[in-house]
Amino acid sequence: MRIDIYRRAENAGHFSYLAVPEGKFLPEEVVNTDWEPTDRSVDLEDDAKHLADFAIDDPFEQINAKGYAITSVKNLANEPPR
Repeated sequence: MRIDIYRRAENAGHFSYLAVPEGKFLPEEVVNTDWEPTDRSVDLEDDAKHLADFAIDDPFEQINAKGYAITSVKNLANEPPR
């Protein structure tokens, strides 16, 4: 699967990331926040359990459940600022 990545600034120089299937629009529930596109057509391995570059856990599970995958708040505290 290919995904598009968006990011949003958080506290202390951290970013949250949102992954959506390539070419899909941002879901209605996240459109009202300040997401900016960062990476297009990223290859997501079929067995991916974590996207380390974006601090996203269980990307397939999240995408199947809600149409997108997002950085967990618990991961924000553990990731170095970019």
